Amino acid sequence: MIHKTADVQSDKIGIGTYVWQYSIILKEAKIGQNCNINCHCFIENEVVIGNNVTVKSGVYIWDGITIEDDVFIGPNVTFVNDIYPRSKQYPEKFVSSIIKEGASIGANSTILANVIVGKFALIGAGSVITKNVPDFTLWLGNPAKQVGFVTKEGVTLNLDLIDKKTGEQYAFNTANEPTKK
Repeated sequence: MIHKTADVQSDKIGIGTYVWQYSIILKEAKIGQNCNINCHCFIENEVVIGNNVTVKSGVYIWDGITIEDDVFIGPNVTFVNDIYPRSKQYPEKFVSSIIKEGASIGANSTILANVIVGKFALIGAGSVITKNVPDFTLWLGNPAKQVGFVTKEGVTLNLDLIDKKTGEQYAFNTANEPTKK
């Protein structure tokens, strides 16, 4: 479903994807199946978005950004793709960043250029990511720092792998995922 006020120039959009009001998607962008692109979003040409991705309102995804399957991008998240920007001076190639499978990025966070946000990582609202984020980690602040871990299911753990709500102890399994002991 593409809303009548959206400007969608790409024909590379998967089945079941919704594009809402006033969003713009440029010709070469690739978007997977069952995505939800909320209103007032902008997606440039050299962007790849996987399946089952949610992009909330006010997000601009610039050339060089790859978003893998099952990712959540909160409202007004900012991506950066040029480390040394200057007006009317463009790099030969924009810097890439990758948001890995299952990651969640909280509202108003900023993801600087040339970073990888790991699988199922959780970035707290308003955080500024300046370096790579490992899989299954929880980051907060400006600049963001790791404050814990997170499971595939979204259970947040402190740095000692203890569930913040229940007090249950977790450990890393052979796939390097935190699981209950």
